[in-house]
Amino acid sequence: MSVRRVVPNIRSEAPEESRDFYGLLGFEEVMNHGWIMTLASPSAPAAQVSFMAGDRTAPLAPDLSVEVDDVDAAYAAMRDSGAEILHPLRDEEWGVRRFFVRDPNGRVVNVLGHR
Repeated sequence: MSVRRVVPNIRSEAPEESRDFYGLLGFEEVMNHGWIMTLASPSAPAAQVSFMAGDRTAPLAPDLSVEVDDVDAAYAAMRDSGAEILHPLRDEEWGVRRFFVRDPNGRVVNVLGHR
């Protein structure tokens, strides 16, 4: 299993203002589902930051997203380690398969893979 990207998820009720602010640093909007918006660097597309008011299909909002090449293997590794799974592995309508797990610092991590 390998990591493809890591994206901080900033809770925000001001997505437009955040887009404008981070746009001054060169970020551009690459995804916007209304409840989550992701900005990326055009010169380094894996350099991203997301802003979200809340998660549409989960009971809590993640602090961090980690995209891996094999989300099922990541889920099995976390489950077998005894890590606290906060949101079960599932396929989402926007094309990702994901689960949430709590890290040792209490942070909620969204582990995902694109289908």
